[in-house]
Amino acid sequence: MTSIAAIPATAPPLRPDAVRATAQEMETAFLAEMLSHAGLGPQEGSFGGGQGEEQFASFLRQEQARLMVEAGGIGLSEAIFRAMTAQGDSHAPAT
Repeated sequence: MTSIAAIPATAPPLRPDAVRATAQEMETAFLAEMLSHAGLGPQEGSFGGGQGEEQFASFLRQEQARLMVEAGGIGLSEAIFRAMTAQGDSHAPAT
């Protein structure tokens, strides 16, 4: 059995591409939530989608948010990326 003292305390190095993808996912989730609260509800009248529209509206908002982030977003993912990489740098072992 390995003792706790034998387990290295260093975290694996951050991969910038994985960190950036995670930051973009976080911005996508944020924008999708904001879109849901923006009052862009189901359409009324003959162009409304009824039950189907209600059931799948969250998928539409998620895709719209993803496309917004791909087009540059609001800059949130870049701020998250910088914060995550700065945090990783501060925990990196001194060489």
